[in-house]
Amino acid sequence: MKYFIDIAYDSVNKKGEELCGDIVEIVRNGSSIIVVLADGLGSGVKANILATLTSKIAATMLKEGLTIEETVDTIVNTLPVCNVRQLAYSTFTILKIEEDGRMYIVEFDNPPLVFIRDGKLHEIEKTPRFINDKVIYESNIKLEQDDLLVAFSDGVIHAGVGEILNLGWQWENVSKHLARVTKRAKSAKYISSDLVETCLNLYNYKPGDDTTVVAVKMRKPEIVDLFTGPPENKDKDSMIAKMLMNVKGKRVVCGGTAATIVAREFGVKIIVDVKTMNTKIPPTAYIKGIDLVTEGVLTIGRTVEIIREFSAENKNKSVSFDFRKNDGATQLAKLLVEDCTHLNLWVGKAINPAHKNPNLPIDLSIKLKIISELVELMKKIGKKVKLTYI
Repeated sequence: MKYFIDIAYDSVNKKGEELCGDIVEIVRNGSSIIVVLADGLGSGVKANILATLTSKIAATMLKEGLTIEETVDTIVNTLPVCNVRQLAYSTFTILKIEEDGRMYIVEFDNPPLVFIRDGKLHEIEKTPRFINDKVIYESNIKLEQDDLLVAFSDGVIHAGVGEILNLGWQWENVSKHLARVTKRAKSAKYISSDLVETCLNLYNYKPGDDTTVVAVKMRKPEIVDLFTGPPENKDKDSMIAKMLMNVKGKRVVCGGTAATIVAREFGVKIIVDVKTMNTKIPPTAYIKGIDLVTEGVLTIGRTVEIIREFSAENKNKSVSFDFRKNDGATQLAKLLVEDCTHLNLWVGKAINPAHKNPNLPIDLSIKLKIISELVELMKKIGKKVKLTYI
């Protein structure tokens, strides 16, 4: 496991439209990943149908091993013709990524890709091909660690037209912005979300076009082991502590009982950090050898809320989060979004006596449901998750 291919996308609908005219399709096919960004003609329902057909056809045919000529020909002959413009039209960008970093790229009428390596913009060599009276551009590159490749619809370079900018946000400005962001952001999700949020600001929250961003980041795997307990069988206390001692990645403990178990087995003290306490989230703590120690259900529940809002692909309102806050939920959310590619969850199935108190919020009785939601959210943003009950 030399590299982790981090892929994320975000979009915003044109003002007044319920459906987005840009569609992203991601298909995992063994050791390769196929990503299609399609932008349908116009906006709303018609554009959504054109883009959906394009993305589904391209992803399915390429997954089955058909050629790009056959794929483009099928798209051209399948799309319904617009009665007004007499066109059956959808632009698209196709990425086929192998696990070793080899990438095959096909571009048709979308804005050029942005490719950043070592914090600097790099040009991608393209070869034009004529298929069915249409010019597509093919490229082959090899991604290296920390390389960033970003595809986007023309809503990005139109951002600001009629609002803040007269001529929109030019491609050169977009690429410079991405070069700055990638210096401080690890995850593809953070990068795609940041770019769409910036476009939304330039549009003054009244998007004049569907706007979609797909980010691909080649990352070194970062493993997080998170223990929330206690185990159903007390004899497993020593086992889980030894497991945490021996893992190579970051260690997280959530829950007072879980923290007590780990501190006891490690032979160290728990030090509570009262500076991280607020009216909604209990304070974090410090245990020597553990990267983050938080309260249990309340903190994980709030973490799920933060990640759910942050990870939503369609951003028709501001969803920026200040990951510099020091409360336990924000720290945990930042770690899971930015500093994690593989999450190992160790969940104790013992019933905490405190959770049986009828005077406490109902949230405290549904730990397993919250954990299940966390698993699904982490998978949704492209993380590898392993869940073990103890």
